[in-house]
Amino acid sequence: MSDQPSLVEMRNIRVAFGGVHAVDDVTVDLRRGEVVGLVGGNGAGKSTLMRVLSGAHPADSGEILIDGKPVVIANPRDAKNLGIETIYQTLALADNIDAPGNMFLGRELLTRDGSLDDAAMESATRNVMQRLNPNFKNFKTAVGWLSGGQRQAVAIARAIHFNARILIMDEPTAALGPAETAQVRGLIQQLKAEGIGIFLISHDIHDVFDLADRISVMLHGRLVGTVDKTAVTTDEVLAMIIMGKQPEQVTQSDLAELHS
Repeated sequence: MSDQPSLVEMRNIRVAFGGVHAVDDVTVDLRRGEVVGLVGGNGAGKSTLMRVLSGAHPADSGEILIDGKPVVIANPRDAKNLGIETIYQTLALADNIDAPGNMFLGRELLTRDGSLDDAAMESATRNVMQRLNPNFKNFKTAVGWLSGGQRQAVAIARAIHFNARILIMDEPTAALGPAETAQVRGLIQQLKAEGIGIFLISHDIHDVFDLADRISVMLHGRLVGTVDKTAVTTDEVLAMIIMGKQPEQVTQSDLAELHS
C-alpha cells in the first residue's frame, strides 16, 4: 500500500432531507488510478453522496479531503476547480453539435477577431481522443448520430481535457450493447492508466465486478462496507446490498434466499 494520501476522502458525510437521513455518517475513499463501485438499491444514498462531492448538494456535516487536504465544495464550480467532473447517465451532450463543439460547449475557443476557432477546438479534441479512443474518426458528425460508446467517449474527453483527476460516472454502460460496453470498459482502463480516480455509480452488479477495484455498498443511507472485488463473490455483494450483511456474516440460507 502506498504512503500517498487518497485522491479523495469523504469522512462522516451526513445529508438529511427533512427528517430523512439520505446519507448517514458515510466514509469512503478513492485512490489514484482506481475505480470504486458505489452500489445499492434505489434510495440507498449513493447518488446523494456523489452530489455532495460534485458540489450539487452541500453536506450537513462531515469533511472532504483531496490529496489529504481538507477542501470546501460549496458548488459545482468548486468541484471543477479541484478536478472533479461528473459524467451523468444522460451525458449532457448537445445532440445537434459535433464532438469538438460539445467538448468546448460553454468554454469555446475564439480567434483574435472574436469568431469561433473551430480549427483549434477540433485539434484539441483530436489530441484527447488520440489518448482515449484512437479509432474515433467522427469529428464533424453531430453527436446525436454517434453510437452510445462514442458518445460516452465525447463526454469523457470533455472532462479530462479540462484536467479532471476525479470522475463520477453514473451508470456508464446503461442501455449499451456488448460491443459498446466493451468500448466504455476500454475507456475506463485508459483513464485508470493515466492515474484518474473514478467513482462508478451502478445498479448492475456484473458491470461493477467487471470495472471496479473496490466496491462500496450503501443501504438506507448508511455504508454497509467497502470490499476488495477480488476478495468477494457477486452473491456476497448482493447480500450486502439486499440484507446489509458483511460477507463473513452471509450464511448458506442467506444465499439460498437470494436466489429463491
